[in-house]
Order: sequence, then structure tokens, then C-alpha cells
Amino acid sequence: MTTTFELPVHAGQTFSVSDAVELAVVERSGFVESRHAGSAVVLTSEGAVLRALGDVTTPIFPRSSMKPFQAIAVMASGVTLRGEDAAIATASHTGTQRHADLVRGLLARAGIPETALACPAAWPDDSAARDALVRLGAGKAPIYMNCSGKHAAMLVACQQNGWALSGYLEPEHPLQKRILDVVERFTGERPSATGIDGCGAPVHALSLTALARGIARIATSKSNSPFAIYREAGFLAEAVRQNGWVVAGPGMPDTVVIDRLGLFVKTGAEGICVASAANGTTVALKMLDGSLRATAIVALRLLADAGAIAHADIDAILPELHLAVLGGGLPVGEIRASFV
Repeated sequence: MTTTFELPVHAGQTFSVSDAVELAVVERSGFVESRHAGSAVVLTSEGAVLRALGDVTTPIFPRSSMKPFQAIAVMASGVTLRGEDAAIATASHTGTQRHADLVRGLLARAGIPETALACPAAWPDDSAARDALVRLGAGKAPIYMNCSGKHAAMLVACQQNGWALSGYLEPEHPLQKRILDVVERFTGERPSATGIDGCGAPVHALSLTALARGIARIATSKSNSPFAIYREAGFLAEAVRQNGWVVAGPGMPDTVVIDRLGLFVKTGAEGICVASAANGTTVALKMLDGSLRATAIVALRLLADAGAIAHADIDAILPELHLAVLGGGLPVGEIRASFV
């Protein structure tokens, strides 16, 4: 397939306050005490812009919302990932024992030791898993870091292709070059900059429009596509929708939205969220202050306004999205979308 590349309009610049619009508010006892500004874009499955709020052309770092592209690059390198194995490769997991077991399983299939993981050591985000480690007298470890599934999948790809395991996060490593190729192919945009993500992997700056375009192509891919890379994207999309618990963790917004609404969703640090509905309508958004607390509800309301999901279905899961504002332990307000 032929890919047309587009360079961001504001390449080299950074997202600024003047580029943003209000996307959400935090209301306490009828008083708005905080406002979240940012930008968002809604695309059709074909990539046409349905709605743009704020600046959607200036590059941003997608952070963990880039994981689907990284997982596809691994799969396109000859590594067969299906079901939970594909989901853990694109996960930002909470470090439950089940998550750790999946990561260990990926490493074991290629005979790779845990010590090869180059992501930082961390405690599980899941409190029960963290407490269990403390009771055992164990400490934090790379396998509990929320990106360990992605790193394990990367290492398996290196082992299978005869690429060096050491230095697998260097931008010039063959695996990272393949990831960059996948990012460009799916988004149709050459990244304007490359940085280092929190886990140590390269992260590429893209416009929100390009990010949404790439996610829409993944989410609408079919596992019976005549094109190999889109078949792998189709398997990944199926894995995410069928294994929501793997992608984040019990009670986490991404998991709730995937399991209850059937969306393809991936949150990224610093206020990034991408979400794609069954018909391919896709949202990408960035909160300027880096907060994640309102990203899910804003993405969902934008999809509902576009007719891709029902507002009533969103209302049914609101209690599970951690949007209540508490006073004395009781709800006295809410975090809600406020764009117009």
C-alpha cells in the first residue's frame, strides 16, 4: 500500500496554552474549582476530520498510546502474538500476578532472563500485588513496571531475528528502526522529534491528527487482511477488545471502557488518550496539564457526540471511571467533560 507522508504544520514547536481549549472541569459542591485544557481530534474510520478542538497539528509525545504501533512492529518481525500475549505487549499494566506471569511467559518462550529487561524497576501499581511483595520481603523489579510486557515482546523479537538484546532501546537498533517504520506507515506522518519515554524506549512526536489516523487504521484492521502487517494489526485489535484486564488492570478506566463498551482504548502518560469505536470513529486527545483524570470521559463524550456510541451507555459506567469528587468521604461533585 502507498503511504502519503505529511509533516506537522508546527514541526519543532511545542504545545502551548494559547493552542488549547477547555475540555473538562472539576466541580465541587456546585463550584468549579479546576479546569482541564487541551486539544482533541475526532476522525472517521477513513481519516476524515469530524471535529477538532484546539490545536491538533502541533506534535506531542503519544507516550504509551504509541504501544500499539510498537506491538505491531514486533508482530511484523515474525513474532506470533495472539490473545493475552498480544494484549500484554501493548499494555500499561498494573503489575498484578497475572500480568507478571504473562510477561514471564513471553520471556520464557525465547529463553530470555528477566535481567534482560531494560525498563526501570518498579513496584506494582496494583495495591494487592504490592502488598503481597512486601509480605514476601521482595522489592520492586522491572517485571512489575507497567511497560514490561512491551519490553518483553521487544526482546523476543530481537532473539528471534538475531538482533542484539543489549541496546535494544537505542534508536539505531534494528527493532527501533522497524517500529519507526510502522509508526510512519500507519500514521502517514514522519515524527518531528524523538525522545526517551519513561520506560527508556524511544517515543516519537506526532500530531494528534496523525496519532488518531494511525489508531483508526489499527482498530479497523482485520485478521484476514490480504496485507500481512494489517493482519497483525487485526489480531492486536481483537486481543485488546477481548482482554481488557490485560491492557490496564482491574478497575482501571481503560479496562472498564474496553470490557463494558467494546472500544479500542489506550491511555498514555501526560494526559494522552486514544479511543476507537466499533465503526472506526477515533479520538485522540492531549490534556495540557498532563492529568489523566478526565481523559476517559472526554474521549467517550466526543465519540458519543459523533454518534459512535450512546451517551446512555457512558452514563451506565460513570461510577466505575473514578469521576466522583469526594467531601468527607461522600460524593459532592464530579469530573465532567465541558467542551462545547
